Amino acid sequence: MTDVADRITGLAGALRAHGVRIGTGETVDAARAARALGLADRELLREGLAATLLHGAGQRALFDSVFDLYFPRGVGGPRDAPRDRETLRDRLAEALADDDRALMARLAAEAVDGLGGYGNSPGSDGWSAYQTLDRLRPQTLLARVRADVRGRDGGGAQFADRLLDDEIRGRIEEFRRMVGAEARRRVAERRGRDDIARRAVRPTADRVDFLVANREQLTELRRAVAPLARKLATRLAARRRRAARGTIDLRRTLRSSLSTGGVPMRPVLRRRRPVRPELVLLCDVSGSVSGFSDFTMLLVQALHDEFSKVRVFAFVNRLDEVTGLLGHGRADPDGLSARIRAEATLTGWHGSSDYGVALGEFAERYAGAVGPRTTVFVLGDGRTNMSDPNLPALREVAGRARRVYWLNPEPRDLWGTGDSAAPAYADLVEMHECRTARQVGALIARLLPV
Repeated sequence: MTDVADRITGLAGALRAHGVRIGTGETVDAARAARALGLADRELLREGLAATLLHGAGQRALFDSVFDLYFPRGVGGPRDAPRDRETLRDRLAEALADDDRALMARLAAEAVDGLGGYGNSPGSDGWSAYQTLDRLRPQTLLARVRADVRGRDGGGAQFADRLLDDEIRGRIEEFRRMVGAEARRRVAERRGRDDIARRAVRPTADRVDFLVANREQLTELRRAVAPLARKLATRLAARRRRAARGTIDLRRTLRSSLSTGGVPMRPVLRRRRPVRPELVLLCDVSGSVSGFSDFTMLLVQALHDEFSKVRVFAFVNRLDEVTGLLGHGRADPDGLSARIRAEATLTGWHGSSDYGVALGEFAERYAGAVGPRTTVFVLGDGRTNMSDPNLPALREVAGRARRVYWLNPEPRDLWGTGDSAAPAYADLVEMHECRTARQVGALIARLLPV
């Protein structure tokens, strides 16, 4: 049982390293669950440990990847695994048609063992999921599996083609995940599961760098906007209540203390008049930073009830207001980018970002949107493609606004490299590194005015 306790402790530590809040109590509960459930049924153990260690459904994919390292299906590679690619493809097509998950798992192990190894030394720790899938190419089996399924169905059309294709794609994607898990397991046997669990497991979407996030991760982030917005709205309301109490009015406090012989028994507070602030967003929606801008726009729009006015502007090298495109009647987070590009004027004679032109256009056309109650957020990497950064335009906006914050999705050590004008902009306004959704949530909660 000592080995099981070590594995559970390691599992909890790896999850904690990925940002899952796990305390001593949860770890003890997991150990008790393992003792009660036993090790005979691996999937039952998986569900028991997930129930004791996790706090939300969004952490489940991370948990499954780490669990597979600490409680693997087996040790080493499969015995007498066939290394013939076509034989593996034939068997995989049958497993996909039958939706046989057990056979798919065995084939994933055989595929990694036969097609995924690299390196010539006996002690090589190289097994690659990418190499395995590149050689096996399971995605090309779609038509073959569809024909097999429809043939067993007697050639009828009981399933719509699109629904059947989606089902088969889901099975192929599941097989791809099995291959990834098997490759990590084989590497972990040589290099140690603790190291692989911390470095080779895909983090949760809120900890992925915006600039390298794939489409699936960005979609997951957009769908997480609503719960995050509710949490931030609660925090803002609490901050607003504390701020409404006001600060001590020293003069009035001393005057009232005359009745107690100069002892300030009852401090007098300088009451604040509750006035909801205004918010303006200037968002670069070009290239790789568009995922960052989309997420932040949706988050701020979800918080619109906390402000008297919210206006959102998007740009590439031309700037246009897109506030109406984020309204509640058009709340399709996955289609936001396409909607903005289709209905807003964002480019002129070229398609590269130009901060100088966009800032100048905002200062000239929309100066009335900024006043002493307005907080402005600029979202972008500050890369000007060697064009004029137009610092006077940003200085004009900063002079009119209550505060201006710049959220930059690039690492701080890249600011000022190549065509980045970030240091010049940071001299004029407060700039923050903001690479992940977790950082966005923390910064928005701290910087939004009350």
